[in-house]
Amino acid sequence: MRLKVGTTVTIEKDFIEDGEKYKSKVVDSGEDFVLIDYPSHIETKRTAFFMDGTQLLISFIDNKLSYVFKAEVTGRMNKGIPMLKLSYPGDNELLKIQRREFVRVETAIDVSIDFDGVYRQFVAEDISAGGIAINLGSSESLEEAQLVPMTIVLPYVNDEIKYIQSKAKAVRIWEKDGRRIASMQFTDIDLLDRQHIIRFCFERQIKERMSK
Repeated sequence: MRLKVGTTVTIEKDFIEDGEKYKSKVVDSGEDFVLIDYPSHIETKRTAFFMDGTQLLISFIDNKLSYVFKAEVTGRMNKGIPMLKLSYPGDNELLKIQRREFVRVETAIDVSIDFDGVYRQFVAEDISAGGIAINLGSSESLEEAQLVPMTIVLPYVNDEIKYIQSKAKAVRIWEKDGRRIASMQFTDIDLLDRQHIIRFCFERQIKERMSK
């Protein structure tokens, strides 16, 4: 089992958009559960109290690699210290990531690009926190190295929608299955917006894993 006793874990609740995170440590574990001490907010240090059934996103580091999985609060125990009991999907269900900012997912989300005041709508091919690939029309005049403002629509699984704005540079224009694709690199993106994209990518990965 990769999630060993003493491992420090980072906790996010319900894929929340404000980026609040909590820290805890693994106290005990079994084949399908993990016991952690009560989490504390990373910034305020206040203890968090999660109700049974709360969905959590858990991440940790093992041998310099980061892992993430979705868990549910299933109970609480007290063996000298108060603990939360979480579901554990098993090592085979962990998502392994070497660098979070480069997690890329295929997704057909909407993208609007501003061409000198003329807004045109596109559909994405894939996205990561570093950039996005979009499907171009056959007559679109976007050229390599061109810098354009864009707005990206991120729909989350809880039905929330985030609108991400950034300038992006066309680093490559290529063809795939008869379609023209533009690979765009974000050049001016807010840190919080980048975190929103990271959360969106993880959410899509976990949703895909759970559907298999």
